[in-house]
Amino acid sequence: MLAVELRGIWKRFPGVIANKDINLRVDVGTVHAIVGENGSGKSTLMKILYGMQKADEGTITVNGKPIVFSSPSDAIEVGIGMVHQHFMLADNLTVLENVVLGSEPSKAGRLDFGAARKRILEISNSYGLDITPDVLVSELGVGDRQRVEILKVLYRGASILILDEPTAVLVPHEVEELFQALNGLKAEGITIIFISHKLDEVLEIADAITVIRRGETVASLNPKQQQFTAEQLAELMVGSELPTPETQGSTVTDKVVLSVARLTSVNKDGKEDISNLDFKIHAGEILGIAGVEGNGQSELVEAIMGTRAATGEITISGVNVSNLGTRKRRELGVAYIPEDRSRLALLLDAPLWENRILGHQTKAPNAKGFRLTPKLAKEDTKRIVKEFDVRTPGIDVLASALSGGNQQKLIIGREMSSNPILLIASHPTRGVDVGAQAAIWDHLRAARENGLAVLLISADLDELIGLSDSIKVILRGKFVADADPTNVTPQELGNAMTGAVKAAS
Repeated sequence: MLAVELRGIWKRFPGVIANKDINLRVDVGTVHAIVGENGSGKSTLMKILYGMQKADEGTITVNGKPIVFSSPSDAIEVGIGMVHQHFMLADNLTVLENVVLGSEPSKAGRLDFGAARKRILEISNSYGLDITPDVLVSELGVGDRQRVEILKVLYRGASILILDEPTAVLVPHEVEELFQALNGLKAEGITIIFISHKLDEVLEIADAITVIRRGETVASLNPKQQQFTAEQLAELMVGSELPTPETQGSTVTDKVVLSVARLTSVNKDGKEDISNLDFKIHAGEILGIAGVEGNGQSELVEAIMGTRAATGEITISGVNVSNLGTRKRRELGVAYIPEDRSRLALLLDAPLWENRILGHQTKAPNAKGFRLTPKLAKEDTKRIVKEFDVRTPGIDVLASALSGGNQQKLIIGREMSSNPILLIASHPTRGVDVGAQAAIWDHLRAARENGLAVLLISADLDELIGLSDSIKVILRGKFVADADPTNVTPQELGNAMTGAVKAAS
């Protein structure tokens, strides 16, 4: 029996055909993967299935019944839940309030938060989500936010789950735990639509795979009956082989660009988020930071960028910046790729050329003296779009209209265009396809060869090992191990990250 059938789906935007005669058949109680490049139409198709957008043409059938959705609430009513690539949470509310929002429990006409809290803890414990109901979402890292989104869908009793890049923030053992949970859900008749750019994971978990290229379905595969490799899938998606993040040779120099000594940050509860961290990054060096999400990586980055109060000493190219603000640090040559592009790197409701200015308001070509120069900024945005292959009809398009991968390429183009000496890169390839991933790796490798110092934080251990010249493992805000990228394995690194072993070789 089919849980979902989409037939002849078309969706057009100004200058773009997002979906072109898409056909999709998803069996009940299976994991059905959808793969394709960023901008291929996957997210648009899922938004149509979830009632966020209306198809221009085509039909949707759910559990054998034709359905016309006017809003996500219609999709929820028929048992469809979606965990978005960009989280849909209110920062100023608690986890509990976010989970029940729009589905508030009541008892005798009054809100029954006790029952909701009990149900949330039951779901959290059942699926190993490790969620605390009463913490504010603003205090959560990316990994915790993703788990809240999954919990929110399960709380509503969805029988069809759409998971958009669910493993993007997970380390290997967490991926295994998620897959165990998905297989358990599948065994209970839950249907899972799984969108991912990690093709090896797709081949491991999926019962069926649909490949979309430039808005069209180009292949329907059954990996349980036919043997496919990640390389073959990549070729179907983008017409090229799967890229690898390997760097060639050492470009590390003697020049220290970033020096951090005794760096400590205390949260509002008086506990140390990061404690007594010491390290240096040289010109031409990529230092990787490995750690399970929520172990101090975000706090480390915020302290270096000057957005979090910290003690200790931070020196950039010989200048002590410990008491300087973020703008001054930026003007010394610090580029920044945040972990959450939609919240921290972009104004989604602003056009691309305005986003090019963001964070670089005092520098040419965006400004001359104290005055902004929009005309020059627009010209430079056109250059970035071309040079970094940002796929868009034009620079006046809103950032929200771009796919995640194209948003990321715009951000990287903006940051690399400022001639930085230091790049802070948090999860630079999170949620992007193999083509965009390869392009981002190429830019990082080229910048490294040209003497850029890079602090790289990534949940993709293959990326971390392949790109880094050296790796430090962070656990509970402290460095607990050093790893040599030339001989450490992802599993060894994962063990060190979780404290299973005291040191990585």
